[in-house]
Amino acid sequence: MRKLYFLLPGTDGKFACGGLWAELKALKLAQNFSSADVVTYRQREKDKLFLDDLLKEKNLNDVMFVISWGFHITELVAKLKQYNVVYHAHSPGYAFRLPASIPIVTVSRYTLGYWGEKSSNSLIYYLPNQISDEFQNLGLERDIDVLVQARKSSEYLIKELIPALKKRCKVLVVDSYIEDLPGLFNRAKVYLYDSAEYWVQQGVSEGFGLQPMEALACGCQVFSSVNGGLADYLDPGFNCYKIAGYSQEYDVQRILKVIDSSGTFSLSEEFFAEYRTENIIKRFQVILDELNEFFDHKIQQPSNIKSLTRVRMAKLLAQKIYGKLRKKYFK
Repeated sequence: MRKLYFLLPGTDGKFACGGLWAELKALKLAQNFSSADVVTYRQREKDKLFLDDLLKEKNLNDVMFVISWGFHITELVAKLKQYNVVYHAHSPGYAFRLPASIPIVTVSRYTLGYWGEKSSNSLIYYLPNQISDEFQNLGLERDIDVLVQARKSSEYLIKELIPALKKRCKVLVVDSYIEDLPGLFNRAKVYLYDSAEYWVQQGVSEGFGLQPMEALACGCQVFSSVNGGLADYLDPGFNCYKIAGYSQEYDVQRILKVIDSSGTFSLSEEFFAEYRTENIIKRFQVILDELNEFFDHKIQQPSNIKSLTRVRMAKLLAQKIYGKLRKKYFK
């Protein structure tokens, strides 16, 4: 089994974000059954390896470099072209292509399908993000009617819907890091999440969308957009509600109805089993076994399957048109 090096620009300060936490979670999961470490490549950090120093070693065939930071992928691929590289794909939509020599591990089926079309000759796997076991329904009294995290929220949510809701119920808007997020979700009746506008502005897509699932696991009713990876698990009318539905008035009406409902909300643990630690570790082991086998093969055999380049696609289209014309006029 090759050693895993998870490449990150840094692990604190300006690099702190959901993608960083998800990648550090993946690292900890991998450490359950393999040797894995963080390697930084933008800022040097105490007690952590730095990529430029590591690449000075002569033989790195017994390691796998796991890359994930979307805006840095092109740079990292060029730098690591002679090594064993795996792309851990979170948000799809970045303007780069990957060679067939780089397997792709995706965090959602949405991302899986995206790369299945874009890199048809690459090995592609599905490894969902982990929902930590601390996200559970504790059956507490819920003293917050509506909970919102300001980051990634749409202008409609912040400037229109929330002011309207504040006139009718107790709303808490969080705009900073929360240490006890499971506790906060267990206090809220409704959680609002509307990230579609944010991701359109970023030019990429929601790769997974962790917070709505964490809220659901804590027994919180969710009103959410269903863009990108959110569609993997959100099912409006059955386990959530679609936010920004036609009019602000209709949103307010539906949210107040849920708040006023006397019934408790809880999804079965079976629903979350796919995203819990035990299942992910099992999947991770299978994927890493296959990746090790692939990198053994790559040493002996170059890639020889034709890629769907623009030139080849144009050629295939021309052949198709020629075939139709020949069939029509030269029977």
